[in-house]
Amino acid sequence: MFDADVPSDLLAPCDTFAHRHIGPDDAEIRRMLKLIGVGSLDELVNQTVPVGIRLKSPLALDAPRSESQALTELRAIASKNQVFRSLIGMGYYDTITPPVILRNIMENPGWYTQYTPYQAEISQGRLEALINFQTMVADLTALPLANASLLDEATAAAEAMHMCVAAHEDDVAAAFFVAQDCHPQTIAVVQTRAKPLGIEIVVGDPKKLAFNDRKFVGVLLQYPTTDGRIECYKELTEKAHAAGALVVVATDLLALTLIKPPGEWGADIAVGNAQRLGVPLGAGGPHAAFMACRDEFKRQMPGRIIGVSKDVHGKPAYRLAIQTREQHIRREKATSNICTAQVLLAVMAGMYAVYHGPEGLRRIAQRVHLMTQTLRRGLLKLGHRIAEDAVFDTLRVEPVGRTAEQVLDAARARRINLRPLDGGALGLSLDETCDRDTLRDVLACFGGGNEDIATLGASAKTGFPPAFARETAFLMHPVFSSYHCEHEMLRYMNRLQSRDLSLTTSNIPLGSCTMKLNATAEMIPVTWPEFGRIHPFAPAGQQQGYAEMYRQLEAWLAEITGFAAVSLQPNAGSQGEYAGLLAIRAYREAKSEVRSQKSEVKTQTRDVCLIPTSAHGTNPASAVMAGFRVVAVRCDEKGNIDVADLRSKAAEHAARLGALMVTYPSTHGVFEESIREICDIVHQHGGQVYMDGANMNAQVGLTRPADIGADVCHLNLHKTFCIPHGGGGPGMGPIAVAAHLKDFLPGHVARPPSVGSDVARPPSAASVDLDRPGAAGLHPAGLHAAGLHPAARPVAQRAADAHRRFLPHIRGDGRPLFVTFCTQDRWTLPESVRGAVLNHCLHDHGTMIQVYVAVVMPDHIHLVFSPLEDESGVPFGLPQIMNSIKGSAAHTVNKLLNRKGVVWQPEYFDHVLRKDESLEAKVEYVCQNPVRRGLVSDPDQYPWIWREWINEAVARPPSAGSDAARPSSVGAPETQNSRPGAAGLRDRPGAAGLQVGPVSAAPYGSPSILPISWMYIRMMGGEGLTKATQVAILNANYMATRLEKHYPVLYEGSRGRVAHEFIIDCRQFEESAGVKVEDIAKRMMDYGFHAPTMSFPVPGTLMIEPTESESRAELDRLCDTLIGIREEIREIEQGRADRTDNALKHAPHTAMAIASAEWSHPYSREQAAYPAAWTRDYKYWPPVGRVDNVWGDRHLFCTCVPIE
Repeated sequence: MFDADVPSDLLAPCDTFAHRHIGPDDAEIRRMLKLIGVGSLDELVNQTVPVGIRLKSPLALDAPRSESQALTELRAIASKNQVFRSLIGMGYYDTITPPVILRNIMENPGWYTQYTPYQAEISQGRLEALINFQTMVADLTALPLANASLLDEATAAAEAMHMCVAAHEDDVAAAFFVAQDCHPQTIAVVQTRAKPLGIEIVVGDPKKLAFNDRKFVGVLLQYPTTDGRIECYKELTEKAHAAGALVVVATDLLALTLIKPPGEWGADIAVGNAQRLGVPLGAGGPHAAFMACRDEFKRQMPGRIIGVSKDVHGKPAYRLAIQTREQHIRREKATSNICTAQVLLAVMAGMYAVYHGPEGLRRIAQRVHLMTQTLRRGLLKLGHRIAEDAVFDTLRVEPVGRTAEQVLDAARARRINLRPLDGGALGLSLDETCDRDTLRDVLACFGGGNEDIATLGASAKTGFPPAFARETAFLMHPVFSSYHCEHEMLRYMNRLQSRDLSLTTSNIPLGSCTMKLNATAEMIPVTWPEFGRIHPFAPAGQQQGYAEMYRQLEAWLAEITGFAAVSLQPNAGSQGEYAGLLAIRAYREAKSEVRSQKSEVKTQTRDVCLIPTSAHGTNPASAVMAGFRVVAVRCDEKGNIDVADLRSKAAEHAARLGALMVTYPSTHGVFEESIREICDIVHQHGGQVYMDGANMNAQVGLTRPADIGADVCHLNLHKTFCIPHGGGGPGMGPIAVAAHLKDFLPGHVARPPSVGSDVARPPSAASVDLDRPGAAGLHPAGLHAAGLHPAARPVAQRAADAHRRFLPHIRGDGRPLFVTFCTQDRWTLPESVRGAVLNHCLHDHGTMIQVYVAVVMPDHIHLVFSPLEDESGVPFGLPQIMNSIKGSAAHTVNKLLNRKGVVWQPEYFDHVLRKDESLEAKVEYVCQNPVRRGLVSDPDQYPWIWREWINEAVARPPSAGSDAARPSSVGAPETQNSRPGAAGLRDRPGAAGLQVGPVSAAPYGSPSILPISWMYIRMMGGEGLTKATQVAILNANYMATRLEKHYPVLYEGSRGRVAHEFIIDCRQFEESAGVKVEDIAKRMMDYGFHAPTMSFPVPGTLMIEPTESESRAELDRLCDTLIGIREEIREIEQGRADRTDNALKHAPHTAMAIASAEWSHPYSREQAAYPAAWTRDYKYWPPVGRVDNVWGDRHLFCTCVPIE
């Protein structure tokens, strides 16, 4: 029998999450509040956050789930993904992650909770792992210098294009050539990057490239090509160099173990994706891209570069090299806006090479190549056509005796994904997970029987002609031949891990970085195969789980930010900034185009971006990338934006003002009370407001970007929403936008076929409309051709049909139309094309029509829509609308099926909804059609259906700029993109035919880490998220209160409060004691801490962000460390310690230094090594002494250190 005082909620789950995530318990919170002089968290927030921007109601999110409940729910969602054997290729391959790497790197918080290695002395393990990665890339590409990863292959190619342009600064009119047989997503991302910079992209056949026709700054080639060919580019490279152009090669590291590396035939830059070296597919990421180049381009190379230097004792030590290239120093003059890259994934790929070694990699490559040639031999014996002999892992097959559609149907039945190509051909790309059963199944898809795989393999032609074959050795450093048994590998990885300081060691209080808890429950789903083994271009029907997670996460983030739409595509915060600015630019261009068409007077380009001087370096770098001209705005003595200077600059540039970039709370750690006035000033002068989401951890649940007046923001999911930093990546930077910008979110050329289509149809390069970024995928070349079949009918008959169809009521009151059209002779549309037909039904959504529902039945299509008005205010006519839909859909159906002939009946049937008819009822009626036909038991089970959200049974007004309806209950959301793949609507052009192309290689950036943020929000709920923000503010104010007696706290709000971070001033110590802020940072390592953010945004200061996840005990330990260091400085100031030979100047102290026979310092070994009581219980030993950065840049060396 229970005691009387047993809690009444005993039946509630015991594994709730919020109290695990938030460090201080309720009792500690009360004591901390008392110390800072307030009675409650609400009172503290009232003193910190301006009342005028506070949320009026709690976040509309479902109640939190416990850890086990959330995992069970997400497991059910993940189970809706179908893991097929994906032979699609396009730069993505299934792979075998060695379990020793999976468990001890990818699933190990000692590796994934580290921060970017700015503090080299406590990052030596990770830096060595990255040197291994750089060495691997440099060796395999035969180019001398490689960086430590980029975001993905497509953006790496775009960065390489920028390097080529930078190397030809005088050739302002020069163009950049892209081979048409590059991966289509790469072509599109390069086009996106080029457009705002005014770089002309020429896409074509490299064999026909004539350099005497025009000036090119560079050439991008794919090696092997997207359809598998290995071409000899040596002669082309020589011609390019003779014409002054650089040669960029997108390549495959595994292939380079067998084929001649690009550096040997003259390439200047190599880029690619290291994903197939042990990194899961993850529906597109995260993966480690790479770049290697010739030595003369080292100062133009983007991303982090790890170099070898020496420490104060002369011992080799690794560090970040030539950082003067990077955005945090060069700002708008930086080589790139890249900040977070893909360090964790680069470490995995490098460890894959260490584990397998050169012979192991070569054997894997030879096996893949043998399987490919075995399959080639079998397909040729079956009579199919394969043109190329020189291939590594990919075949382009032209089926004979059966259609591509029949082969695809057979493959689908065997749970295999193939890649449809133009001309009825199919692409097959093999990987290390394939085996004999895979080969048998593929041959069966092409009509084979019981072929003897061993016999076919014995007769297969392997190897390459001398012009293609690799002859040089690679990975000769001993690290790649020393750890091939698991015990040695395990110990090597553990040894490196022990050299790094991570969140498993102590708090990492970096301001503006939000190093909060990455909970184990959040991390568990990342390595589930249902998330990890999905190809990014697999059919949408196989990605239903991902689609559901995307919908929910987008809706939650929309609620948290207050915005109308969210894009999950940007795969880093820097890319989110870039995508948000592109949305503003495209919106402004659209409005300018409309005005120009009406007035016939060209309006001025709005290309000025105002940026406060306190902004993070990525802001100006991103603005320049997006085609803006940066104008700096001053900050006042309190760290706030100088409103008077802003007003002056906005007025001065009013005709050209495009945007303001603002961080909120400010980078000085204060909620600026003038934020709404700031936004109003920008809007009054025609600009848009971009809010940097770096400090969103101080906003969630208290205020929202939309409420302060912003138009767009990006969110760092690797900060606020718990994706770990991984030592410098991965990250995710989705953007949220107001309604007027939602048509300008990034599109994608190769989004999975929409709405559950069962066959993957990413376009081949040959079929992409390369004049328009993002044109492929939803809208292949020729999509807008006039209807093929009605045009063949007699003119009189067509005129009569048009008269009959264009009924007077169409021009009536704009009532919605219910339209049905059927296939010719009611022939059944193959399932493989129904998704494409649905996309065509939705293509004109928001431009010519407002679609409420569309259903593609086996032999007919139902639509409910309202015609929109053209620029003259006249509604589009029904014949024009239907010709657009039917004609383009017919063209695509015939193209996909490799057929000719009539697709649709010439007639269609329309009905205008009467005023007494309910739009919602009609939509529901249409949705029930598949159920009435017995195709499914529930409309949600039918894959070829799309439904607009109708809020409270009232459709949104049929306006192209209508707001996106947000569901009233965000717990189980249904947004505008409420069906799998419906986000493809973003691929359509925005107003005036303008569109933002893709900013990432994969449609959803890095999907496999999105479960982390999903789990965090699901387990916290609205109340938990709000409390986390409150405690983040409490922890910062608690620390500021404890430290203010010892260090000046630079900036506070009007009521004496800081936000979630604060700045302490250390500048005075250089004069009083000869101590620089760097000395304090290094001394903190002896106490077992990573330093706060150093000298940003104010030189000579430390910016501290404790986050909500740290307990009071840990906060006190950090405070005691800084107070102890202040006392050490005081000893110097008072003459009790030597000004040059003291514990701060020689920090950090290594175990070797402490144990050395000689000790000449005036302070004791104990003071050096054990400055605080807790260091006696557990001591983190920095593995090297202070690193000499200047020596490292003067003697640049960026590969593994020779043994000698």
